[in-house]
Amino acid sequence: MTDRVLVSFDGVVRDPDLPLLHADDLGAVRGEGVFETMLLRGARVRKVGLHLDRLADGARLLGLPPVDRAAAARALDIATGEWVRLRGEDEAMVRLAYSRGRESASGDGPTGYVTVAAVPERIVATRISGVRVMTLDRGYTTDFGGRAPWQLLGAKSLSYATNMAAVRYANQRGFGDVVYVSADGYVLEGARASVIAMTGRSLVTPPAQVGILPGTTQRAIYAEALRSGWAATTGMLTVGDLCAADAVWLVSSVTLAARVTAIDSTVMTTADGGDFPDLVDRAVDC
Repeated sequence: MTDRVLVSFDGVVRDPDLPLLHADDLGAVRGEGVFETMLLRGARVRKVGLHLDRLADGARLLGLPPVDRAAAARALDIATGEWVRLRGEDEAMVRLAYSRGRESASGDGPTGYVTVAAVPERIVATRISGVRVMTLDRGYTTDFGGRAPWQLLGAKSLSYATNMAAVRYANQRGFGDVVYVSADGYVLEGARASVIAMTGRSLVTPPAQVGILPGTTQRAIYAEALRSGWAATTGMLTVGDLCAADAVWLVSSVTLAARVTAIDSTVMTTADGGDFPDLVDRAVDC
């Protein structure tokens, strides 16, 4: 039984065990590209429109050729169909990558492809058991993104080495993930997720203007929260605010929601997450 599917933007189902990228593809050698990771659940990729919007915004920030949304959507449909044919309704992680293309060739245009693979066990475990997080200084203030737009803080670029280095740093110290904090003391985001603080039926997440990636899952959760009578706002949060909340969640497209069980040396309350997990399920399923 295959554990992977690969489809290029031209709609061709590729052998995932054979090479796809040229050695001089700028996505591979310089990280000049963007990507999105999505959840395939119940034979349907969730929140495709939000992800394609963010992919297109990221491509614009990087100065890439405009994304062919129709080709991307078609590749997603083909990849989904192939996964369902091979694996039925097994839940899966879908990744859509889009790069500037080859450095040396002229006229080849951008590179785009979709992969589908089983959801990693690490993610399944954090959904159930939560995650201990370490706060790390990101090294810039909350107004940095506006002063340095070339830093691409609002793009989900392929240049992810720093984020993964942060996660490894935390893992080596016994933590499962990271929450970044600005140089002026405010909570930003996780290395791979948005941060939401919950008190009662009120949700607060940092605003995108502080230099973070706009979260598609956070956006979907907020839309459902407002429909369901919750308060859902953006606001500046400190680590102290997180520790004082009823619960803190790392939310992302495939993990969905991982409850934070400890922040540095502070152990969070062990009470259940209330209605929040149900809210998340409704948000991604609608």
